[in-house]
Amino acid sequence: MPCRDMMRRPRSSGAAVLTLVLAVCAAARAQPTQPSDCNDCHGDPATAKPPGPPHLLLHESIHKQLACTDCHESISIDNLDSTSAQPHGAEVEPVNCGDCHENEAETYVKHGRLQVGKNGDLPKCWNCHGTHDILPSSDQRSHAHPINLPDTCRSCHSNVDMVAKHDPLRLAPITLYDSSVHGRASKRGLYVAATCNDCHSAKEGEKRTAHRILGAGDRESTINHFNIPNTCGQCHKSVTSDYLEGIHGQLVTRGAVDAPVCTHCHGEHGILSPDDPNSPVSPAKVAEQTCAPCHESVVLNEKYGVPAGRLRSYIDSYHGLKSKAGDVHVANCASCHGAHRILPHTDPTSSIHADNLRLTCGECHPGISAELASAPIHGTATGIKTGWPRFFTIFYMWLIGVTIGSMLLHNIADWVRHLKLMKTKPFVIRMSLNEALQHWFLMISFTVLVISGFSLRFSEAWWVQVLFGWGGGEGFLIRGTIHRVAAVVFILGCAWHLFYLFGQRGRRWMLDMLASPRDLVNIKENILFFLGMRKEKPSFGRFTYMEKCEYWALVWGGVIMTLTGLLLWFDNYFVTTWRLPRVLLDVALVIHYYEAWLATLAILVWHIYGTVFSPGVYPMNPAWLTGRMPKDMYGHEHPAGPKLKARVYRTRMEDEEELEGGRHEAAEPPSGGAESPSVE
Repeated sequence: MPCRDMMRRPRSSGAAVLTLVLAVCAAARAQPTQPSDCNDCHGDPATAKPPGPPHLLLHESIHKQLACTDCHESISIDNLDSTSAQPHGAEVEPVNCGDCHENEAETYVKHGRLQVGKNGDLPKCWNCHGTHDILPSSDQRSHAHPINLPDTCRSCHSNVDMVAKHDPLRLAPITLYDSSVHGRASKRGLYVAATCNDCHSAKEGEKRTAHRILGAGDRESTINHFNIPNTCGQCHKSVTSDYLEGIHGQLVTRGAVDAPVCTHCHGEHGILSPDDPNSPVSPAKVAEQTCAPCHESVVLNEKYGVPAGRLRSYIDSYHGLKSKAGDVHVANCASCHGAHRILPHTDPTSSIHADNLRLTCGECHPGISAELASAPIHGTATGIKTGWPRFFTIFYMWLIGVTIGSMLLHNIADWVRHLKLMKTKPFVIRMSLNEALQHWFLMISFTVLVISGFSLRFSEAWWVQVLFGWGGGEGFLIRGTIHRVAAVVFILGCAWHLFYLFGQRGRRWMLDMLASPRDLVNIKENILFFLGMRKEKPSFGRFTYMEKCEYWALVWGGVIMTLTGLLLWFDNYFVTTWRLPRVLLDVALVIHYYEAWLATLAILVWHIYGTVFSPGVYPMNPAWLTGRMPKDMYGHEHPAGPKLKARVYRTRMEDEEELEGGRHEAAEPPSGGAESPSVE
């Protein structure tokens, strides 16, 4: 009974009746109204899930004539429990699109490597087509419209969890596609440009369908190795026809799995225009990055009987040199051999057949003669030569060897003679015998360490092959032993020097090697001298600031190389016993390698210059050999250093010559290495 009717009863029923009536009315108002249709719950835009209220989306979709329960058959208004948190029950059966789309459901049994019913991550109909907003693929708002397909596919193929779980063959394919010539064309509104479905949709009967996308390993897949030419040929018919007529297409037709197809040269998702300098088929890259990987392969050259060394001979030719210099108009592989219809020179229709060479070369060189056009291209630079070219090749190799060798011998003889003359001058003892031997230990072990260490890193270099590339790998095993023995000698040399520093002369050495304010003054004065603002060099003491920097750099480098070297040598011990993390060994390897580069370059650039090429010591400071240094050189390089006693050294022959010439001034000790003091 309506509340208002109950309220019209006579008041004579008393206060108790009135209270009862009010309670019933209040209860009636508190009870929710049973929904009459789906919009009562799903029609509020503020609470609807994206992309919006179903009835608004459905009104514009291709399914607008359908009722909600036509798809959601398990849901009924009559069985609705509006007071429950799950008004439609605990389990709601998913929509089965196959009830209406039977043919599509029969076709869609596989997506890539995933199969229907065997993997829950397999894309459902609504993942690709949408839910209530399904539109024809011709509608630009449709998820399946060509311009929207990349984003539709991206939802799964760029999903981090999905990629990690299923390990797709290609990572970030949509990102690559977006920057490709196809992706950019599609974004500009050229809807005939290839999108995901154009390449990945396999045939069902005579028609391609996006509901049948197969993995590359499936023989019927459009991206199977043998089907790729026909897949690309849907749009590029004439190019595909040329390709299939060429040697590569013929090999693929015969079933050769190592013959290149479209994607080998152009890429897969990130296909770029040949005009793009980043494209693998651009003029600057086609030779080295596209053709060379196959045509420089020892395995493929042996299998197909193709001569090796083609890339090298091209690079050394005029065309190759111009291409390396950045000329994009000079001839490359495709210029002569063709881009798609590539045929061997024995084929009469080939662009490099003897009868066609003049026409081929004439595209760049109009009016070229037949004789010049027939000159071998790949054999004129570094290939095998015959006849007069071979004669002059050998002639110039001998001419260069004899000429430059004679020049080198001349310069060595001049340099050695000046070193011998240097021995006739008064000298001082720059380093004691102990110090000179320490230097020899350090020099030899360091040199061996550098050569044997870098031989591991640059094992393919010719000089490494000469030193260790023998015995079928035995030489490289010996290299490792040599490197470790040299490391032990280096460490012993460092220990020897450390022990030396505790002696009287060693303590003096250490004090003189410490940095001082005078070094800063010398640095300033030397900079002014370099700039021409000071006429004279600084007055250096026993050790210059350059020598001090070098010494302490050696101490630093010795500690670093020893610690990292031991970690790498006994890596298994440190990992198993000390429980060092593997990343620490990786860091040690990086530090060991680059510290070796730093030390080697410092010796070559800094130490060798100061010892050999500095004008004040040229042709060489001989102190590193015997510890002796010419007195005048010492006075020039270390004028503020300690005063050292000058000594002289004469050979027997020179003494005899002086006696014969009447120039004998004083009796000298017998020759044979005797030394005598002289006044400083």
